[in-house]
Amino acid sequence: MGIRERLSGNEAVAYAMKQINPDVMGAFPITPSTEIPQYFSQYVANGEVDTEFVAVESEHSAMSCCIGAQAAGGRAVTATSSCGLALMWEMLYVAASCRLPITLACINRALTGPININCDHSDSMGARDFGWIQLYAENNQEAYDNFCMAMRIGEHRDVRLPVMTCQDGFITSHAIENIELIETEVVKTFVGAYEPEHFLLKKENNLSIGPYDSAAYYMEHKYQQADAMRAAKQVIQEVAKDFAIISGREYGFFEEYQMQDAERAIVIIGSAAGTAKHAINELRAQGEKVGMIKLRVFRPFPAEELVAALAGLQVVAIMDRADSFSTNGGPLFSETRSACYGMYGAPPMVNFIYGLGGRDVRVDDILFVYQQLEEIQDTGTTGDTYRYLGLRS
Repeated sequence: MGIRERLSGNEAVAYAMKQINPDVMGAFPITPSTEIPQYFSQYVANGEVDTEFVAVESEHSAMSCCIGAQAAGGRAVTATSSCGLALMWEMLYVAASCRLPITLACINRALTGPININCDHSDSMGARDFGWIQLYAENNQEAYDNFCMAMRIGEHRDVRLPVMTCQDGFITSHAIENIELIETEVVKTFVGAYEPEHFLLKKENNLSIGPYDSAAYYMEHKYQQADAMRAAKQVIQEVAKDFAIISGREYGFFEEYQMQDAERAIVIIGSAAGTAKHAINELRAQGEKVGMIKLRVFRPFPAEELVAALAGLQVVAIMDRADSFSTNGGPLFSETRSACYGMYGAPPMVNFIYGLGGRDVRVDDILFVYQQLEEIQDTGTTGDTYRYLGLRS
C-alpha cells in the first residue's frame, strides 16, 4: 500500500536515500541540489539512518569520498548540480572506469557562464560520455522512482557502472507535488544488499583500484565499459518490471504520449514534457494527429527502440535543453538523428534548442513547434534544422 505525501523533488530523493540507508554520503552544497544533503543530514542526526555523512571541502572531494567508500565495499551516494558536477569531471571518469556503482542525484542547472542558477541540461549533458548511466525525470514522482531503481541497476553484476538520476532544478527540485512513496521495508527488499565480488577491504583477495593502465590493456578495459553499458539496457528493463510489481508504476526507456496515430511528434527530456502534454491535448481536441516521446534513459541510448517508435511519422522535432555548439544541434538531436541514419523512410527532423538558463517554456512555445512541423509536413521543405526556440528579438 503506497504512502501518499506532498514533497518537493529534493525531499523525495532524500527520502529515497533514507529508505535505502547507504553506507556513505559525500556532501558539498550547491544550488539547487543543496537541500538533498541538508535533508539527509537530518536523518543522520536523528539516527534514522546509520550512514557516514562526510561533509567535504568541494564537489571533487565529494566524488573522491564516494569512490573510496565504494571501492572499499560500501554503498555511496551524493548529489550535485551545474559547476559542482563540472568540478567532479575528473572523478566521474574515475568512478566509471573503476566500475564503481555510485549513485548521484544531479539536479539540473545551467553551467557558467555567465553564471546562472536555473534549469537547463548543460551539466549532465556535458557528462554524457563519461561512462555513467543517465536517467531523467519529468516530475517529483519519477525523481523518487528513478532513484529507487538506480542503485539496483548500477550494482547488477553485468553492469557495475555509476548511475546519475537527473531532475530539473527548481522546476521539480523545489516544487511540491503529490507523490506516492513505497513502504521503506519494501524499498529495502527491492534494492537488496550490496554484495560486490571484489573490494579493498576483502582480505581474501589482493586488489588495486585506479592503477596505471598501459596501452597493452587500456583499450580492452574501455571495451568492457562499453559492453557493460550495452548490458545495462536489459537490466534497466528487468528492474523496471520488478518496480512495477511493488509500485504499480511502469517505466521504459521512454514514454510514448498520443503516439498511436501521430503524424507529427516531438522528442523531449525532463519537466517540459508536462507542458508538451497540455499542448498535445489542445491540438488533439482540434483533430490534429500529434504526439510526443519523452526520453527517460539517455545513457545507454535506446537507439533501436527509439527508431521503432519514430517509424511512420511524417516529421519530428527534437527538443534540446542544452546546446553542444557543434553548429549542428544539441546532444539529443545528434543521438536521435544518428540512430535514424539508414532507417527506411526516416522522417525529416529539426532541432529546437529551448529553455536555456531557466527560460520559461510555455504551452504556446510547444504549439509553435507543432506549427513549424505542420509547415514542413505541408511544404516538404525542412529548412534550417538547427533552431532556437523562444529567443527575444
